[in-house]
Amino acid sequence: MSSSRASRRASAAARHRLLPGGRLAGPMPWIIAIMMFLTVLSAAAGLALGAAVQAMSADLAGRASVQVVEADAAVRDQLAARTLQALRQASEVRAATPVDPAALADQLRPWLGEDAASADLPVPALIDVTLTPGAAEAKVDRLRRLLGSIAPSLRIEPHAAFLLPLAGLLAALGWLAVGVVVLMTVATGAVVVLAARGAHDSHRGTIDVLHLMGSTDVQIARLFQWRIGLDALLGGVLGFAFAVATLLVIGLRLDATGSDLLGAVALDRTGWALLALLPVAGVLLAVLTARWTVLRALGRAL
Repeated sequence: MSSSRASRRASAAARHRLLPGGRLAGPMPWIIAIMMFLTVLSAAAGLALGAAVQAMSADLAGRASVQVVEADAAVRDQLAARTLQALRQASEVRAATPVDPAALADQLRPWLGEDAASADLPVPALIDVTLTPGAAEAKVDRLRRLLGSIAPSLRIEPHAAFLLPLAGLLAALGWLAVGVVVLMTVATGAVVVLAARGAHDSHRGTIDVLHLMGSTDVQIARLFQWRIGLDALLGGVLGFAFAVATLLVIGLRLDATGSDLLGAVALDRTGWALLALLPVAGVLLAVLTARWTVLRALGRAL
């Protein structure tokens, strides 16, 4: 009976030596925290940019602008009235609204100065067109033929064409952020492998004692899982907290700009939920990687 108690005490002491001595002890939790911080920021950037591209595409896909280019102001006004009437009668158009010349002059004033409101400056008349749902490109082509029959000087440009390069840039940046997340995941796995190997090599004597006490390789690997999993949990929570604080500050700065484009770069509830899963995924990755590494090292030692 006493020998059994001694065996259990020795086994418990050996297990205790495999577990971390205190919270955030050693470099492992801090490395995981840095990895999680960068991973959350990269994932948030990818999700926010993807949402911005989708919102931009949905908002601009069904909108276009018609330019009435005519030097004579009187002829331009008459042609704009005819064009507006034709657009409102077209089946492809849901709404057609003329742009206020004063508002257009205000938008041109930063580039043209006070001459933007001058009657001598031949500024085209603009008509904002909202298309009916459906294939926008085909409808724009039909409207272009319709406008060409009214006057060759009429031009129609879809709004999406102006921001297509910007949408491509945002999409490329989003994929770059996804690539960074993948690289950080691989780097985290590599750090866990190195930590598990180091722990295995530094505790070979303890592992021998556990083997003598009847512990199996799976039981020993479970101890390493607990140790590295705890480090990953503490580091992941710490890195996630700092990342969320950083994202909130960035969000406030974006809102303060008052830009509709920058305001579209935001996270919805689904995005925040996906970010909240990253620390959990990090712990699972650390636990499974540590288990695989230790079992492989123990198998080679036999």
